[in-house]
Amino acid sequence: MKKNILCFGDSNTHGYCAANGGRFDETQRWTCLLQDFLGDSYYVIEEGLNGRTTVFEDPLEEGMSGLSAIYPCMKSHKPLDLLIIMLGTNDTKERFHANSQVIAKGLERLTAKALSYQDAWRNHPNVLIIAPAPIDPRIEDTFAAGEMGAGCAEKSSELADWYLDVADRLDCHFLDAGALNLSVYPTDYMHLDARSHQKLAHHLAALIPTLLVWSVDN
Repeated sequence: MKKNILCFGDSNTHGYCAANGGRFDETQRWTCLLQDFLGDSYYVIEEGLNGRTTVFEDPLEEGMSGLSAIYPCMKSHKPLDLLIIMLGTNDTKERFHANSQVIAKGLERLTAKALSYQDAWRNHPNVLIIAPAPIDPRIEDTFAAGEMGAGCAEKSSELADWYLDVADRLDCHFLDAGALNLSVYPTDYMHLDARSHQKLAHHLAALIPTLLVWSVDN
């Protein structure tokens, strides 16, 4: 029986390539690489959406709130053995007026909703929260500065500490992607490059089997 892993995130889970404005192919996206590294005993499900937030409805783009999408996504792909949530970068946009602590509260609300959906889990609720790689302050000199607005890099750099607190209180696993020394394209200084997709996939491939043992035992 394959173990089902749902990867719920934004453009860095979708595989947006800032170098050309397109999408990394199946040989490059971290989700697809993770599938290859884990092998046939696992089923890795991609649920990345460019612009997705934790809980905020975007006044400029419809359907961006993760809170609205998490239930149907989990229902579509149940039974789940692990849910990976990697969100927060888009929440730092100036138009949402949210500091890092408020963004973490949004993540907490989203994660609590996922944990409460008992019918979605094969055994027990099992969530890995990933704090996304921080936005490089040099974004201020790129075209993306106007879209993201002031303060996005500073807020994103503070998310890991707040997310760790959420993970501890909700009994979830935690990974700080910023600690993996991932690199981003200088085009916008916030989207992972191909090397980082591979690096993240390798790290998760080593980590995930230990998390699924936890799921069965608890």
